Formats: sequence, C-alpha cells, structure tokens
Amino acid sequence: MTQKKIIPAKGLFFLIISVVLLISCNHNNSMKQSNSKDLLTFIKVIDADTFYSSWSKQNTLICHEISDPDMLHPTNGVSADRLLIFGLIHRFLIAMDVQNLTVRPDLVKSLPEISKNELEYTYDLKDGIKWDDGSSLTTDDVIFTIKANKCPLTDNTAFRVFMNNVKDVVKVAGSKTKFTIVMKKKYIHNLIFLTDFPVIQRTFFDPSNILSKYSLKQFDDSTFIKKAHKDIDAWATEFNDVKYGRDPDKISGLGPYRLESWESEQSMVLVKKKNYKKNNAEDSSVYANAFPDKIIFRLNRDQNSLALEFKAQTYDLSTFFSTRNLIDLQKDVSFSRNYHTGFVPTYNYSYLAMNMKPDGIKHKSLFTDKRVRRAIACLTPVDDIIAMVDKGKSKRIVGPVSPLKKDFNSDLTPIPLDVKKARALLDSAGWKDTDGDNILDKIIDGEKVKFEFDLIYYNTAPDWKDMALLIQESLYKAGIKVVPTALEPDAAINKVTNHDFDAFLGVWGGNSLPEDFTQLWHTSSWVSKGSNYTGFGNAASDALIDSIKYMVSDVERARLVKRFQKMVYDDQPYVFIKSGVRKVAIHKRFGNANMYYEKPGVIFNNLRLLYGVFGVAYKNVVTP
Repeated sequence: MTQKKIIPAKGLFFLIISVVLLISCNHNNSMKQSNSKDLLTFIKVIDADTFYSSWSKQNTLICHEISDPDMLHPTNGVSADRLLIFGLIHRFLIAMDVQNLTVRPDLVKSLPEISKNELEYTYDLKDGIKWDDGSSLTTDDVIFTIKANKCPLTDNTAFRVFMNNVKDVVKVAGSKTKFTIVMKKKYIHNLIFLTDFPVIQRTFFDPSNILSKYSLKQFDDSTFIKKAHKDIDAWATEFNDVKYGRDPDKISGLGPYRLESWESEQSMVLVKKKNYKKNNAEDSSVYANAFPDKIIFRLNRDQNSLALEFKAQTYDLSTFFSTRNLIDLQKDVSFSRNYHTGFVPTYNYSYLAMNMKPDGIKHKSLFTDKRVRRAIACLTPVDDIIAMVDKGKSKRIVGPVSPLKKDFNSDLTPIPLDVKKARALLDSAGWKDTDGDNILDKIIDGEKVKFEFDLIYYNTAPDWKDMALLIQESLYKAGIKVVPTALEPDAAINKVTNHDFDAFLGVWGGNSLPEDFTQLWHTSSWVSKGSNYTGFGNAASDALIDSIKYMVSDVERARLVKRFQKMVYDDQPYVFIKSGVRKVAIHKRFGNANMYYEKPGVIFNNLRLLYGVFGVAYKNVVTP
C-alpha cells in the first residue's frame, strides 16, 4: 500500500529536502552519493568495466517480485504493484522525477501555466505521441481520462477521491494541443494528483464516445448514479470488466512496454514495443529510455530459494531481500563479483495498527482506551526489532512523517520499552489477571474478556514473522496473548479495510514530498472503508487535516503538520516502528544501476546491458 504523493505547484512553493545517506554496499567502491542541485537524491553506481563470460548477454531484465498486482485496469485497482507496472506500460501528463525529488512533464511540454487565482492549470501536449494503432494522442484522450476516473459508475473508489477537486477540463480555443484543468479550490494536490492517473485512449475504451455526452458537473452530482442512463450504464459495465485488467490484448497504454503474458502468482512478461522510439524523439531524459528488450517479473517469497537463485544468476534485480539474506549474500565472493548491492533509505515506515472501533462481537474492545494503546507501545520491542531483524540498518520512527523530511516533528521522542509502565497503564484501564492464568482479563459489556488477539502480518517475507514473534514474546510479559497470523497481502488488506481485525503489522510507502493525510487519517476514510484502518480521528483532527491539505504556504503548513504528528503521537492509533530500508541487488551486466530513495528505487527501463548494441562490446570477455 502506498501513501498519496503531494508536491507544490509551480508558483506556490518548492520543497527542498536534505538528508544523510546511510548505505551499505559490497566492497568494490562502485557506489557514490549523487547530488542534484546540491540535494542528495540517489546512489550513483559506477558501471562495471569487465564483462565476465558467465554473465548472460541476453537483453532481458529478470526482476524478483513478492506479490502480483491486484489488476492492471487503467483506473480500477488498489495495489502498489500495479503502479510499478503502470510506469512501464503507460505514460502520464505529469510524472515523478526520482532524481530531483520533484515532478516532471511527461506527455506535456512543460509544467502548467497557472492562473493568478491558482485554480486554472493550462497544459500543452507534446507533438508526435502515438498510440499503438498509430493514431495521435489528443486532448480528447485527456478529457476522456479525467471523465473515466470521475465517473461514479467506474469501479475506482480508492482513487476517484483524488479527482474530487477537478471542476472541469476544457480545450483551449485556437489550439489542438492545449487544455485547461479547472480546480474547485486551491489545494496542494492540484498538480501532483496527475502522477497517479495514466492517460488512456478514448477510441480504445469508449469507441462510441459515450462519455462526451456527460459533464464533470453531472458526475459531481450525488444523485447522478440514481438516475437512469442506459448508455453510460452499458459503457461502465464494459469498461469495468476484468478483461481490461488481465487480458494482454485489452491492456493498452503509451508506455515503452506492453504486457505479453501474465501467469498469476508466477510471472509477468513485458516486451518493448517496436515503434516506441517514435514517441521519444524529443525526450532525452532517462525516463524516456527503454533499454531492455524484455522485462520479466517473477514471484518468489522464499528467501532461502531466492538466495540460491541469485547465486545461480537466475535473477538480475531485487528490491525485496530480507536484511539478513542480503547481508549473508554480500559475504559471498562470487555474488559480490556479479551484483551491485545496497541498503537504501526510503520514506516508507512500518507500524502496528490497533482497531480502535471494533464491532464488539467478533472483535472485542481491546484497544478503545488510549492507555491500553500506549501500553502496547511500551511493550513493543522496537530496538530489538531493528537490531535483530534489520541488523541495525533501519531507524526508529515516532509518527506518520519520515524523519528524512523537513516537516518531521523532532520534539517527539521514541517510547522506550517499559514493562512496568505498561502494566500500570493496563491496570489503570481495568485489565487484571483475576483467575491466575497469566493472561489479563476485564469485564466488558457484562462479559469476561481475555486480553488476547490475532496479529495479522504479511506472509511475503520472513522479516514480518520475526517481528510478530518478537512482539508476541514481549507482550506476554505483561499478560497479553498475541496470536501471529500470516496472510496473503490481498487477504490482509481486505480484512483491515473492512475493519475485520484486532491488530495488524503493515507498511506505508511514502515519498519525499509533502503529504495529504486524508487517505490514512481522516474519519471519512474509516467510514468509506479507505486506508484509515484503526478508526482514528475526530472533528478536531479532521479539521487539522483539511487545513493542511489546503495550506499552500510551506512554513505554515510545516507548523500544522508538526501539530498533527503530536496529535497522532498522543492518541497512539499505531505503534510506529521503523523507517523502511530498500534492500537492492542489481546484476553488474547492466549499467545505469543507480539506487534511488524514491520508489520503486530503480529506473527499470534505464538499465542498459553492457554488451552488444546498447553497451560496450568488450574486446576481452573475462572468465572469472
């Protein structure tokens, strides 16, 4: 799962962030800190100067993955995995610039011209962009894309909310390539929201041009869905069909790659389009490159077999090692000769979420009292988790903002492990061991309830299980029984989204840019079964969140963000555990193997085979 990304628009404010890099790499001095405009943004990896005979000369990039996308529908779906694939098969009006920690124009010539009232954003499409059928990208495609995402009949409830502030999109008179997106109010998302919505072809997804008959104003009308619209109902039924998210022949985009095949829970194959260069003649950036002829994503959740696969050079790339596994592999001489590796800081963080609004029947009222939630924080062995699971590679966090960011509240202090204090807090909240079985209990609604609960965690990596077991052991010391429960990612997210859980070990993917906290923390996101899993919030926190997302002054906004962090810290809906560290290995047969703070951590399409057409045809291929 991912947090939403936010960045100031041109003419509003510009974020500057400076961080200290903590990087662990193999012993070949092939990695250097790289700056962009004096900001540390990524790790520059020096290309190998020797091509060993054991290295494959095939221009196919084989990538390790730990989960499938839920689907590849251009508007519907929720998984973070789909966004990685979208970056290869689609293009966007505005895209993320991971090297400079900002946004960049993708399908448009430049960042928008913004009106004085900061509500009208005028863009100009690049020339010569072609769809797979040879037709040109037009403003009609842009208008259709926004309408398809705004339409209340589209099954994209998770992302439609980020289109709510769009009032209209209109063509500029006298121009075939210019259009203006009109916003309802000033908002820090008025530019960055476009990075989540790939532009899709109107004639492919709406050949009868049904959506042209309807306006965005109609889609904003809460009664629209209740009225009879046979034509758009039929269009939506077809558009929402799962084939547009699974069938390679029904997945169409402007990106350099197309989906060739997809075997669930096994592999996904992307191949470079033969005519892609025609779309990029004007773009010399790393994002326009498409060096690999083929990119294959293969699933493997067994870290032991993964290590063997990398020793055998079966994979070219992974960002999903366990810390222990990568450290052990770095000790292998052959592995270190073949791969660049690194532990790269990210803006992600892991947490233990507690259900603050249980149904009282299937899930008892264990965490409704703030004293109990603080007790759980006092019992969570965060330092042990970092030392034993992450081998000291990660850092503690105290709230929902990364310490790498300038609006991080440094006044908040980590909650120390303190069993005595935890017991006192639990006792004051009425939890006592009345029957001598070493498990606390309490009378709730006339029923004696034991303090025991399921702790859901992902089954994708052993690190999650190790964390759950350490938490289980520590909480038992205070009389709390924890039952670690491993689930597939989709099953876990389904449970927590529907509030069908006691506690959950999860991770949020962040970025370097300011955030809108609505998705994760606003009470509306609990009611709508969004990403506010715990039920955190009240009128005061909602008002603060709303103020933050509409505050365009970076100074004032930082003040509000720090205040919000203190509010979350005091209420303790989560036990905040640690900052994320991306564990990366990239085969040295590829150049441009830089490692980025921003997700996905690697520019897949920019990895260049160091042999043959794209790379150096080495005169001497060395046998190790």
